Amino acid sequence: MRFAVVGTPGDRRVTMFGDAAVAAGLAEPYVIPWRDVLAGREIGAPEGSLLRVDSPGEDAEADELLRGPGDPARVGGGATWYKAFTAGLSRVAALPGVRLIGDIEEISVMFDKRRCHAVLAGAGVPVPPAFEAGSYDRLRAEMERRGWSRVFVKPAHGSSASGVIAFQAHGDRVRAVTSAAWVEGVLCNSLRVRTYTSAGDVRRIVDFLAGDGLHVERWFPKASTGGRVFDLRVVTVAGVPTHAVLRAGRSPMTNLHLGGSRGDLDAVRSRPGLWERVLEACSRAAACFPRSLATGVDVMVGADWRSVAVAEVNAFGDLLPGLGDLAGHGRDTYAEQVRAVLAGAR
Repeated sequence: MRFAVVGTPGDRRVTMFGDAAVAAGLAEPYVIPWRDVLAGREIGAPEGSLLRVDSPGEDAEADELLRGPGDPARVGGGATWYKAFTAGLSRVAALPGVRLIGDIEEISVMFDKRRCHAVLAGAGVPVPPAFEAGSYDRLRAEMERRGWSRVFVKPAHGSSASGVIAFQAHGDRVRAVTSAAWVEGVLCNSLRVRTYTSAGDVRRIVDFLAGDGLHVERWFPKASTGGRVFDLRVVTVAGVPTHAVLRAGRSPMTNLHLGGSRGDLDAVRSRPGLWERVLEACSRAAACFPRSLATGVDVMVGADWRSVAVAEVNAFGDLLPGLGDLAGHGRDTYAEQVRAVLAGAR
């Protein structure tokens, strides 16, 4: 048995999965660069390989092939990125002589927040109510119609909180928290979360992002610990929650690269009934993607410390370096996936 991986050579996702495969006694996985897939170059893998699709990562050449030339840190271009990405997935799926671990259609759904939310809601998974918006005016009008004063505005095809806005509106007063900032006329991601209180500034950002589609969710008040709000990233392997990390922050975005930090998971695990509800929600979310070996489920615990809601399901949400499995075997997310494949789970 040998794995092949569609990814970015040298990227830690590829190297960590490769380390897990080698540790299990397998050959180093054969790597198919995303840049070759996207550029239409000839691609292939050893006959009989088990083919894993991973993230393009932060490869500048792949980013340019996905959404055109420009600063890789820029926000936007999601619709163009998605079209090129799904076309690349189709090329991968057509490779002869390999067996795909995963499903390109399920990956495509997870990379469209609108479609993913609809799938989850249709399956009865707890998710915040949501709507689509094509402009700032549409956003405000629909919020008023629904009686919502606080929402999360998410680009339909974004990741890593790129372009996400925690937005509040009370009459003429607005407040938008986001990592997006204009740099010499280009909207870029920043490692610093900013707050905008000018309706004109917020309109400019929202209208710019709306061209690629916006998914708007009602604000779900999250629980806090140690004075910081938190959510959980739970990785499922073969449909079972295997790894979890509590991400806490002082801003509405708890992403670790935006100043969030890993918190004490026992704050949730120690509460009778709550941990079981978290695991059930994640299992039900993973069940919506039965042909995907792994998913990364972002799940929120309500301020009442009872309710839970799934915020997103990520196709490539397994990058959690140094995190052991919930069962205490010391396996990271990649070792767990290799184990599952060897055990015949996929």
